[in-house]
Amino acid sequence: MVAGNWKMNGSIESIKILLDGIKQGLGEVNNAEIIVCPSSIYLGEVHSQIKDTVISLGAQNVSEHASGAFTGEISVKMLKDYNCKYSIIGHSERRTLYSETDQLIAKKFVTLCEAHTIPIFCIGELLDEREAGKTEDIVGRQIDAVLDLADIFAFKNSVIAYEPVWAIGTGKTATPDQAQEVHSFIRKKLSVLDADIGEQVQILYGGSMNASNVAQLLSMPDIDGGLIGGASLKSADFLAICAAANAAAE
Repeated sequence: MVAGNWKMNGSIESIKILLDGIKQGLGEVNNAEIIVCPSSIYLGEVHSQIKDTVISLGAQNVSEHASGAFTGEISVKMLKDYNCKYSIIGHSERRTLYSETDQLIAKKFVTLCEAHTIPIFCIGELLDEREAGKTEDIVGRQIDAVLDLADIFAFKNSVIAYEPVWAIGTGKTATPDQAQEVHSFIRKKLSVLDADIGEQVQILYGGSMNASNVAQLLSMPDIDGGLIGGASLKSADFLAICAAANAAAE
């Protein structure tokens, strides 16, 4: 699975150019699921351009509320009007810039699951937390927030994205072994509660995956794809990652 998180980037013109490039180059990609996650204002635009392709649509965020007086928020029902199959939640930028808590993100997780929309649930540690040896504590706490509100079966139709915060937009990347270590911890934590779910859940790596490191990262046994930031804004780079994911899935 390769999910492109476009963040707050794009225009009607640039999105058409980007999607035209991606669609033209996806002919050989048939084993990996490809997702694009534009800003909410462009969901309709992107939906219309990918509706007859293998590309799935995802949102970058969702409200925990079904409707009401929540100015500026977007409900899961609104996402479903555009056939959004996925929504990112818990991205580190939402946690750090907008003070979203583990508990709020857990509510969003449950809201998506109840609406049969698949969460791409982002978890990960800050640099000082990694240096303090607290990576597993932080990642475990973020998962536990969902387990406290729901149960292990909520993870049956979900995707987890491990994103070491210190490796996002910095050019730094966790080594394949560092990433694998955390992915393995996540899988084992879920497997203790349900072996089948722990084995089947897709765990993406979300820390500056790009065309030059994707093959090494995807060679790790517990890395099932990538949540791609900057590289998803260039069709050639995104297609190279998609091709590597397609080869890894064969």
